[in-house]
Amino acid sequence: MADYFETDDVTREYDSVLVKRILSYLKPYRRLVFLTMAALVVSTLGELYIPILQQRVIDESILARFLTFNTARYAQDGEALSAHARAAYDELVSGANVLFAGDLAFVPQNRHTLITGSAETELKERGVLEENSWYAFSFTADEPAAQAVQRRADLFLTREYASKTGGTFFTAAIRTDDLYSLPASEITVIRGKDISRIIRGGALFLAALLLIFLFTFSQTWTANKMSQRVMKDMRLELFKKTASQSTAFLSRHPVGRIVTRLTGDVETINEFFTTVLVAFLKDLSVMAGSLITLFILSPKMALAVIVTMPPVAALTLYSRVKARDAFRRQRTASSKVYAYLAERLAGIQVVQLFRGERKSSGEFKERNRELLNANLGEMYVFAVFRPVVEWFSTLTVAVVIVVGSKMVLSLSVSLGVLIAFISLVQMFYAPVTDIAEKYTLLQSAMAGGERVFKLLDTEETIPDTGKIAAAPAVRGHIEFENVRFSYVPGEEVLKGLSFSVKPGEMAAIVGYTGAGKTTIINVLSRLWDIDSGVIKLDGVPVQNIALEELRRAVLPVLQDVFLFSGTVEENISLGLDIPTEEIVAAAQAVCAHDFIMRLPDGYKTMLSEGAANISSGQRQLISFARVIAHNPRVVVLDEATSSVDTETEHLIQMGLQRVLAGRTSIIIAHRLSTIKNADRILALSAGSLAEEGRHDELIAKNGLYAGLYKLQYANGLSGNSP
Repeated sequence: MADYFETDDVTREYDSVLVKRILSYLKPYRRLVFLTMAALVVSTLGELYIPILQQRVIDESILARFLTFNTARYAQDGEALSAHARAAYDELVSGANVLFAGDLAFVPQNRHTLITGSAETELKERGVLEENSWYAFSFTADEPAAQAVQRRADLFLTREYASKTGGTFFTAAIRTDDLYSLPASEITVIRGKDISRIIRGGALFLAALLLIFLFTFSQTWTANKMSQRVMKDMRLELFKKTASQSTAFLSRHPVGRIVTRLTGDVETINEFFTTVLVAFLKDLSVMAGSLITLFILSPKMALAVIVTMPPVAALTLYSRVKARDAFRRQRTASSKVYAYLAERLAGIQVVQLFRGERKSSGEFKERNRELLNANLGEMYVFAVFRPVVEWFSTLTVAVVIVVGSKMVLSLSVSLGVLIAFISLVQMFYAPVTDIAEKYTLLQSAMAGGERVFKLLDTEETIPDTGKIAAAPAVRGHIEFENVRFSYVPGEEVLKGLSFSVKPGEMAAIVGYTGAGKTTIINVLSRLWDIDSGVIKLDGVPVQNIALEELRRAVLPVLQDVFLFSGTVEENISLGLDIPTEEIVAAAQAVCAHDFIMRLPDGYKTMLSEGAANISSGQRQLISFARVIAHNPRVVVLDEATSSVDTETEHLIQMGLQRVLAGRTSIIIAHRLSTIKNADRILALSAGSLAEEGRHDELIAKNGLYAGLYKLQYANGLSGNSP
């Protein structure tokens, strides 16, 4: 029973054409797009800078390890070394930041000072590369470190240099074991520059965190602002499109479905921008940046990390397929639950009257269990995927520690590089889980976008090709000439209908249910277009009159009265700039003024949704006043007095006789008391004109109208007399 509401196309996982179309809505907001991308780049660079900063602080300031070369021994035995070992020595000793003290050269150990295992072994065997660990530093004569070196001159190797400014500075070196046997105060003095660099590194670390926070905030703010504006534009475009669609289109699409397009489906596109697109770009940039940084720090260790990635890629692809299937099952199950709830709650009185509570409960229980299983299936996919990815992340860290430790011991990399690698590996794997979990949101956005654009691409509007404006003084001459019309192809409702209504004439249309009475309003005001024939207003085919002009000249009071949430005055004016005096005059003409003034705030009284805070008869009177205030030349009353009591109906008849004077009016009603004074009565039968004439003439004919009269009055089924 609810299949119609459950029907939904299964969208593709990713549609580049659809994504391109969604992104086209960003064109008016290029500045926000640029700011979002710029903030994303800066915040990503900030995140990648932190491991590099850690590496520099650890290697250069905290550990401050040196490769110590004996220059005297190299001068003595250098010729005996292999070309590879000599090249390694020459490259390291001639580099920047190398300190010399005594016969030793001290090369700061960091990511730039690399040496192969064979060269290290050969240099150590020849005594060129010292086994002992040393600490070296530079200072000037007026620094506190100079006094510490003088006091412990027996522990230090020193060398004096002339500076470019004309002064002198010194370098000193001390074995690490001797350094840390000194009092803490002296160690602090000797390593004063390292401590200063650590403090500066901490300040840079805090500054980087602040920068990341500010630009991440900017990225989030601009992305959300951009997406909200896109949603605004898309909702407005959807509303305009829906409002311009034909009644045929609107009759085939449930209101709830259209509302979902304008709200829920547009919201999925908002998630596409804020949660999927920006997050995906951020995750992708972090992953790419992490890999690039890994190769910059140590290509060999980076290759070890790359080896562990294929299983993760395979797992991600497999989980994507499983997530897609789980998403579709969950979507189908939730649609069934929502459709069943909407249908059963709407018809709850019928369910209760026919004692169907137990049956409905069982049916809902089955659908609810299906939804539960679908949700659990979706959760199971991510419950398995996340721990497995974390396991691979831990495995990769373990590989990095094992490989990196060997390289640290062989002087191939520094300890700071190893620590930075661990941070970068964790940084790389965090987005893997995030991207996989965003996949469901991507599918939801694809589905929502597909439905939104399907609605936007639907063209079922009433062609507004009329170039003729209605004359300033419309006379109201209406002509139907051999009009044929069908709501469903092949099932005609109007079958060659022909009649005319003269200007200022009150014509009544009667007939059995299904005769086509209400259809005449639909085709006259062009809510639907006819299949064949011609409808004319003052001799001009209505298709040749601009829709706005036609509907200004012809206004119906529809069978189902609809009032909007707002004041009584707003419901009468409907957005037009109508003076209050004219609104009051219109209400007085239809006898609505008295009850309006009895409302709490008179014409300023707020009506609730559907105007449920006033009676159905009062709603009908306000709809009458609405038509009169807009001053049309043709007024059509469709079942207009079916919702008012006899007394109110009598008051309306008195008011309408004054208001409709000089206007063409068509009254469609089952209650014949409202039309017995009409200038002409048209009796329809199965979409054709059966007879026409005045009340007395048709009674005398004893035809269709007389039959309707007898059914209503002769048998005493109505309290009104003819």
